[in-house]
Order: sequence, then C-alpha cells, then structure tokens
Amino acid sequence: MDHDQYERGIKTRREVLGDAHVDRSLAAVDELTKPLQDLVVEYGWGGIWARDGLDRRSRSLINIGMLTALNRPHELQVHLKGAVNNGCTRVEIVEAVLQTAVYCGMPAALDTMRHVKALFDELDSDQSA
Repeated sequence: MDHDQYERGIKTRREVLGDAHVDRSLAAVDELTKPLQDLVVEYGWGGIWARDGLDRRSRSLINIGMLTALNRPHELQVHLKGAVNNGCTRVEIVEAVLQTAVYCGMPAALDTMRHVKALFDELDSDQSA
C-alpha cells in the first residue's frame, strides 16, 4: 500500500463526503471488507479524486451520470451529497440527470431524480430547522 496516496485518499474522501459518512464506513470495516475499503481509499480517492486534471464539481457530475447508468442507488445517494459539498448547484445536478435521460433511459433518470428530490427536500428541511 502507498501510505501517502492512502492518506491523500482519506483526506479527499472526508472533504467530499464528510467526516460522518467516512467514519461510518470505516467503523463498518472488518477482515472481509478491509481490502476493498483500502482499495477504494487508496486508488479511488487518493489516485483518481485527488488528481488535478478535473475539478471536484466535474468529477461529481460525471459520477451522477455513471451511477445513474449503472443503477447504483446507494452510491448515487452518497455522491449526490458529495456533489453538493463540491459546490454543484441544484440546476447543475438536475441538468446532469436530464442528460442521463437521453443516454441512459427515462427509467434510470426518473429513479435518480427521486433521489435528487429527496436530497433537496432534506437540505431544505435542515435549513428551516
């Protein structure tokens, strides 16, 4: 394991997804899941998300499209919150979903939009509290 890349990955993951999410994920790690979590942190977050070639907003919008296409609702919910943390506007998120409707299909986009609406509703209720 490349310790520096892993540490860069943890730092990036925390900045994008928040400490609470990362802490929950790491607390759930056991002997079976540790190798995959280490791979995700070191290569996904430390090797890809920490690169300079794209800003985090762009990476978030790309992930919304890919996770919609792959029908991965759990990861989609996580990355929708990450997109907000990365400064994506509601308009940009909705536009990304509309783009998926053409390339991934209407059912996929409809499902993603349900998750987007739930997140926006959650954010709005947090602001009014």
